[in-house]
Amino acid sequence: MAAAQGRLSDGADGTSGTDNGTGGAGQAPLDAADPVPAAFRGAVDGLLTARLRPGVEIEPVRPPRRLAPHAYALEATVVDGDDDLADGRLVLLHDPDGHEGWHGVFRLVTLVRAELEAEMAADPLLPEVCWTWLTGALQSRGLGYGEPSGTVTRASSHHFGGLAERPATSQIEIRASWTPREGLGGVPDTEAHLAAWCDLLCQVAGLPPAAPGDPSVVSLPQRRGPRPS
Repeated sequence: MAAAQGRLSDGADGTSGTDNGTGGAGQAPLDAADPVPAAFRGAVDGLLTARLRPGVEIEPVRPPRRLAPHAYALEATVVDGDDDLADGRLVLLHDPDGHEGWHGVFRLVTLVRAELEAEMAADPLLPEVCWTWLTGALQSRGLGYGEPSGTVTRASSHHFGGLAERPATSQIEIRASWTPREGLGGVPDTEAHLAAWCDLLCQVAGLPPAAPGDPSVVSLPQRRGPRPS
């Protein structure tokens, strides 16, 4: 896949910190004075302690305020040298009273995107395969989850007039959400869910899976590496 264009946001939320994939996720912790439920605080702590694959840079961003009473968000980019291969956002939502559509009190919501080579974008099975990458990433880490839903969108841009010299581009975008199974104390294993999400990002970026040969992972034969800079 080609390099992703730009970041999803500037992350201007008063926090800082990135991670090179060799340590924890590098997000900003919750303020100790924040009046949040213990289960939500524990779920956020799981995100903070996640060990990430090298090449994944991650940072906290301002979470949405209207989707749930409590939310925490981060953005990640898969990088190779000067190339951004894919980027995405992961949002942890929590409603202590539960949510009818979630069938639980937690929900993970994601957006993942990357540019495509033209022949890959034309593959009729691409949307189904991309969805399999998401479910396969969760299953390969033994994660329990429910109520998965989402869309896979591919779009092409063609340029005309003063922009006619620009080559056509194609992009894949995965929007999805799922309810993580709650564990001890009602806290889901957000550390493992974040690691699975990073596995998805790396696959969309065109990198080989972390566990080659895993039958839950489907690869496309025409995948390419990053374009030379």
